[in-house]
Amino acid sequence: MILSPRNTAGLSLAAMLLASAAPALAQQVPIVQPGAPGQNVRVLSADEATRLARNDVTSADYAFMQDMIVHHGQAVEMAALVDGRTNNATVIAAAGRITASQADEMEFMREWLARFGQPAAMAGMGHMDHADMEGMASPEEMAELAAARGVNFDRMFFELMTAHHKGALTMVDDLLSQNGTAADPQMYEFTSEVRNDQQAEIDRMNVALGELSDDPRAGLAAGFLDAGQAISGMRRLASLTKPAGFFDPANPAGGRVRLPAEEPATSPDAESAEATGEGAVHANHAAMGHAMPAATVETTPSPAPGDPREAAVAAAEPEEPVEAPEPRFAQRGGPLSFANTDMAFSGDLMVAGNYHGFNTYRLGDEGVPELIGSVVCPGGQGDVSIVGDILIMSVESNSGRVDCGLQGVAEDVSPERFRGLRVFDISDIARPVQVGQVQTCRGSHTHSVVDANDDRILVYNSGTAGVREGDELAGCVGNIPGDTRTALFSIDVIEIPLANPAQSRIVSSPRVFADDEGNIAGLWQGGDHGDGTQSTSQTNQCHDITVFPSRQLAAGACSGNGIIFDISDPYNPVRLDAVTDDGFAYWHSATFNNDGTVVLFTDEWGGGGRPRCQASDPREWGADAFYEIVDNQLVRRGTYKLPGPQSDKENCVAHNGSIIPVPGRDIFVQAWYQGGISVIDFTDPNNPFEIAYFDRGPVDPDQLAMGGYWSAYWYNGRIYGTEIARGIDVFALEPSEFLSAAEIAAAEAADMGTTFNPQTQLPVTWSVEQIRMVEESRRGG
Repeated sequence: MILSPRNTAGLSLAAMLLASAAPALAQQVPIVQPGAPGQNVRVLSADEATRLARNDVTSADYAFMQDMIVHHGQAVEMAALVDGRTNNATVIAAAGRITASQADEMEFMREWLARFGQPAAMAGMGHMDHADMEGMASPEEMAELAAARGVNFDRMFFELMTAHHKGALTMVDDLLSQNGTAADPQMYEFTSEVRNDQQAEIDRMNVALGELSDDPRAGLAAGFLDAGQAISGMRRLASLTKPAGFFDPANPAGGRVRLPAEEPATSPDAESAEATGEGAVHANHAAMGHAMPAATVETTPSPAPGDPREAAVAAAEPEEPVEAPEPRFAQRGGPLSFANTDMAFSGDLMVAGNYHGFNTYRLGDEGVPELIGSVVCPGGQGDVSIVGDILIMSVESNSGRVDCGLQGVAEDVSPERFRGLRVFDISDIARPVQVGQVQTCRGSHTHSVVDANDDRILVYNSGTAGVREGDELAGCVGNIPGDTRTALFSIDVIEIPLANPAQSRIVSSPRVFADDEGNIAGLWQGGDHGDGTQSTSQTNQCHDITVFPSRQLAAGACSGNGIIFDISDPYNPVRLDAVTDDGFAYWHSATFNNDGTVVLFTDEWGGGGRPRCQASDPREWGADAFYEIVDNQLVRRGTYKLPGPQSDKENCVAHNGSIIPVPGRDIFVQAWYQGGISVIDFTDPNNPFEIAYFDRGPVDPDQLAMGGYWSAYWYNGRIYGTEIARGIDVFALEPSEFLSAAEIAAAEAADMGTTFNPQTQLPVTWSVEQIRMVEESRRGG
């Protein structure tokens, strides 16, 4: 056969392939390992080369096991202290579980390490060398626990052990975040067991800690409109449910729909999750992007008719009580489509914002609102402000439409989408008319009325959502490295001309986060502040900016920073100071005291959709921080956290509030979502304390359903609270050991002006007679 050039080429290729495969069958060349610069090359055997390439067990795996043995050892030590120090059955049971499980796991870890020829402890390391591990109690804390007795021991045991278990979870997460770790099947299974067991124990201890509290808010019964209540230092004047059109009649509470026990799961995935006790998919906290924890779901099948087990069960004596199966829920809960949000007041008019639009009320006798109108205009989150006959509303959701339509916007890019500030003429309050719109690149999460005159209204806009496509809104640029046109790292200054609100527009977007070198991303870049501190988002926007025009100051709660601005030129705010805080996850809102010398910042740890007020949660996280303004600089003072422990079925964290105008004192009323409302005295910002509160139990006993107070504001002698799921509540303060009748009377008669907008503060004044009566009451006169 004569080979053509084509065949010859094919043969040559085949020969080449065979030649290249030969070394794989019998290695004929040396395998070398280069050293560091200046070091010799090392020749390896095939076994050595293969072993070096294996990553099923790493040095990080060994260190994790060695550290975890020590970590478990301290838990066993704490459990041993229970004997003779308490007779609390829950504590004794917890200690027994911990001793049994952790001792067993320690033995497994020693055997696992020995299998790989590793010691049970790192060479040269003793117990004290591990004191800085996550969750480890200090020697002083261990000594204090050993000295405690009774309920003091119980409380400290659960607090230390909960922190200890959380530390173990962090250790697992840190290990799994490294490439190549836990590849050994036994080890991976062990880390999964540690995670599940420790989290289950944390949940049990959180409940037990709450039961130890003598605060009346602990353990309130759940219910939508019939939940248990606790109140102190105030009285409830009225509760208004949501108006028609602002709730789903089939699901008025808005949580995940409860399924009948016999109904099959909504999908194969859900059925699988329920069968393994993993629970339903988390409901989505739509506007904030945070998941809400789901209830665990389990099903217990019953014997079919005629099944021999049925007769056996019936014949059993005595009859065992049948445990009710865990409740089951639909995959997803109701979104925040009907959530109540912020409020604004003008004269006897009150407007309550809602993701679905807004509702208007007249304030009648005792300040009780009466519904006079409802406006449907979806788009979330619906924060509102009033200036004369103009109402301004923030819109941020991708479903918002130019025409206030109910159908939303399905397309990625659409001229029908609206995200920004809506402007309404409310001269006919029963029939508001949309007269202006300002489209913005990041929508409008909140806004602040900075200045108003006969010609125009000036507003600071804060958008927190992602940047829109430039195809939808010209000029919008996302986070492109090096592109200074980005819509991040600025606020919008918006002008609304009263003669023609349709001409409302952005007049500037000042780079208030820039550093001295002009870097527009000059403030907090995101991440944590070191071991044991909060991880905080990058400062590329402000969530709230509270302006105090008469003081020419503004305070911004700006994700990763707390900031104060000089707004003497309101078109060009200038940053005076910016601070970070180790305990803050998300700088959410800011409020000045009445003379503008102290700023109260709130931390929205968990995004508002998580149960962040449980008994074992850190007292400095999800709290208020007080900063005094000294020479235009923010100086850290005290911290305040809601003292009443909440359950794992209650979303809770510091949220919106306002000053209560008592002469000579700094008093603040604050919403805590399902933590209720509390009134705080921060006259001494180093030592704030609670003087009044109101709280309800969870919306639902079996799931974390979004609810609670979005805002709580003082207006003309009353406290108004917008309850996300339930409606609106009105309260009056009552005299107590913390607040005299004269002080309450002065607050009720204070001159606050004729308008209250949430992020605009005006100075409050009192008559000479009111101040005199307060001073006499304090002297005992």
